[in-house]
Parts: sequence; structure tokens; C-alpha cells
Amino acid sequence: MVSLLHTLRDHTDEVRCCSFSPSLLATGSGDKSLRVYSASTGFTELPFSPLTAHGYGVHCCCFSSCGGYLLSCSTDGLALLWSADTGELLATLEHPSRSPLRVCALSPDSSRMLAGACDGTVAQWDFRSRKLLSCSAVSEASVVACCFSPCGQMFVSGCTNGDLKLWDLQASLLNSQKDAHDLGVTCCTFAPQFTIEECALEFRLASCGQDSRLKIWIVAQDERDAWTMKLLHSLAAQSAPVLSCAFSPDGELLVSGSVDKSVTIYNANLGTLLHTLKQHDRYVTAVAVSPHQAVIATGSMDRSVNVWRMGGELGETEAEAQQASCQGRKLPVHCRLLLADWTEEDVQNWLCEEGLEKLVDVFKANNIDGEELSRLSKETVTELGIESVGLRGRLLRRVNALKAEQNGSEAPDHFLCPITRELMKDPVIAADGFSYERESIESWIRGKHKTSPMTNLPLRTTLLTPNRSLKMAITHWKSDH
Repeated sequence: MVSLLHTLRDHTDEVRCCSFSPSLLATGSGDKSLRVYSASTGFTELPFSPLTAHGYGVHCCCFSSCGGYLLSCSTDGLALLWSADTGELLATLEHPSRSPLRVCALSPDSSRMLAGACDGTVAQWDFRSRKLLSCSAVSEASVVACCFSPCGQMFVSGCTNGDLKLWDLQASLLNSQKDAHDLGVTCCTFAPQFTIEECALEFRLASCGQDSRLKIWIVAQDERDAWTMKLLHSLAAQSAPVLSCAFSPDGELLVSGSVDKSVTIYNANLGTLLHTLKQHDRYVTAVAVSPHQAVIATGSMDRSVNVWRMGGELGETEAEAQQASCQGRKLPVHCRLLLADWTEEDVQNWLCEEGLEKLVDVFKANNIDGEELSRLSKETVTELGIESVGLRGRLLRRVNALKAEQNGSEAPDHFLCPITRELMKDPVIAADGFSYERESIESWIRGKHKTSPMTNLPLRTTLLTPNRSLKMAITHWKSDH
């Protein structure tokens, strides 16, 4: 079940975009303003809101991964960088030809800012220096969609002519899907996670367009290091152009908004429709999913923003899930039983909840209960005989998330160094796009390891870049705990 929590009606023109940080919701509108709300206090508007430096309507906004910065772009040809803590305007980034900007994005490590323009170009700026790095022609049509890959080493552009293109950071074309959407692309977004199979990277990309379709693509690197894009699902539950789409933080759900005034929620793995929401009076132009809560925001031409709460995995409300789990202990994670008290059956039910049904027989054969589940590590998972590297990684991420859920003070997984599994003090970004504790990755490289600790692929360079945004986020978390 999905329930409506709030309806925000502060904008005086159509809502064109919305974006979540871990603690905030930002919305942008044709009324030239951005509004910022606190997700922790019932979506009350912050004192410094609205933000009003744009000269024309706001088309897109997005938060940095740490939540400390907000980027917006507008028909005025400007991308503006704001402090999410104070609302202070930190930087004004002007497109070289002052072409209207339709979409903007921040890289996962917040090292780059990207904006797509109506003249078919994509401009990139360095986050730290705020200097223009490049302005590259990627299409003869308007660029209306763009997003960085989760590794931060590539980006995708979508245009009004219907093409989707994959680029490296130097704007060299890696793959092109001509006419991916008939009549034009409207939005694209990567799932946050990616998998590694036999030393090859694999991402999932969602796109939507004027053809009334929401599509999920597999973006993968083949054995020749060439990049491919293959269609996984073409979803047609909406009867009019689909204007926006967003993955849930775990990549399991995909949300979209349409001209038919509906919001749809799909199982992204199976391509099955789970929910259809029809509370907006006009086109649904924007959707966003909170990174840490089961909350969705949808914006519309009716000038409103609806905030929704998603229930349990099978659609229950939170109260229904709690009641069901305590009647027979079928859903132990919702019942908040201590992990050490889980039976083997509890563990197997949890695997099914997390979409890890393939591992049930393996866990049965090894008699793994809650206590043993809590002790799983990279080494012991390998000993279970799970051949798929991607499946092993997914299992470990789910276990770490489960332990964090049962211990609210435990650090988020992305704050921990992948090598030592300890809270990072000086995080740096390696050439593989992952962040590590500086001392750990330097030791790894000095030990004649020239491959990524996460992917086993060769590191193109041993250069390490400080991840200041992540360091700031860790500092904020430590002060709160």
C-alpha cells in the first residue's frame, strides 16, 4: 500500500522538478523559485526558502550525495549551486552560449557538475574550482535528460530527437541508442547499484519518453571493453508521454510520472506494475525517491507536490507489516527481533524479502541462522560456494544494511572503507570511482596491486582524489551520534 502523507501547495506555477537529500526535499517551479522542506519535521518549509536567484523557470534540481549542496538550472542559461544548510548561493555557472538549460546533475563524488542545454551541448564544471571543464556538442536536438553513472566515470544524455547516448567524461561516445524513444526522450536515471560479473561492469539505466514508454536498459562492458546497451523491459502502464522516472535507493523499485496524471511504481527487476497513483489533477512532471526513507515525492502542473509513504515489500502499510510479521514471524526484519535470535526459517524468509531467493537452498544446506548471518564476511560468503560475484556483493550489502537497521548508531555502509570495513577518516576516490580510506588504498597500491579492490579491473591511474563531500557527511554523522 502507498499512502499520501502531505500535499505541498507553495508554488504559484507548475512544479517541474523535485529531489531528495537524506534530510531535505527540494522542489523547483515555473515560478522561478526553489523551495526546500525538512523531511524530518513533517515537510515544513525551511526559513531560508524559497530560493529566488533564477531569472526564468527552474527546470531541474538535484542534491549532492552528502546532501550539503543543491544544484539547479533554468531557462536563463544558468546553473546555480546552493548551500543546502543555509540557502546561500555559492556559485553561478553560466553556459558559454547562455543557452537555456533543461537538466543538471552532480557526479556521485560531487567532483563534477553537468548541465544539458537546448543547443545540443552538455557543459561540465569542476565542483571545487567552479571552472568550466568542457562544453561538448552531443546532439543536434535539445538535451533534456542527463545523468552520471554510479561509478562517476560516464554519463548518459537524452535528447528531443529520441536518442540515448553514453559518454565518458571527455565526451567521447561509448554507445548510442538511436530512437530509443519515438518522438523524444524526457528523462533518464541510473540505478544506484551496479554488478560485477567476471570482471565486467553492469549498470541498469531507466529512460522515459514521448512514446508513453518507460524502459529499463542493461548498460554493460563486454570482454573487449566495449560498452553495450540492451533493452531489459519496456513498460507501458501509462497511456500518455512519461515525463519523469526515479529508482529507489536499493534499485528494486522504479517510479514514473506521466501526462495521463498518473504515478506508477514498478518492480524494476521483474518489470511488473505494483501501484498506480492518480491523485494529481494535471500532468505529473517530476518524481523523486528519498535515499533513506520509504518516501516518494511527485510534482505536477497542478502546482502541487504530493509526498507518499510506501508500505512493506508486498504493499502493506507499516502497521500492517508489523502486525503480519508478529503473527507467525514470517517477516522477522519488520518485527525487530534481534538478528542473533533469528531461526534458519527467519533467515530464509528474509532472503526472499530481499530478492535473494536463489540463495535459499545454499543457506538451508549450510544451516545458517541469524547469528551466523550476522558473522558473514567477504571470505565466508566465498566459502558458501556462491559463484556469482555480483550476488555475493548484493548479499553482503543487504546484511550490512540489516545490521545497521537493528543498530541505529551504526555507520552507513558507504561511510566504511571497502578494504578495512572501518569508518573513514580521510576518504579518497580511486580511478575505479570508489572511495577508500587513504592509508588503506595507498597500502593496497604499494603492495603491487594495480587493480581495483572492488572490481578486480586494472586501475588506469594510481592518482587519488580527496572526497571532501563524503568526509563532510561523515563528520556530520559523527557529530549526531
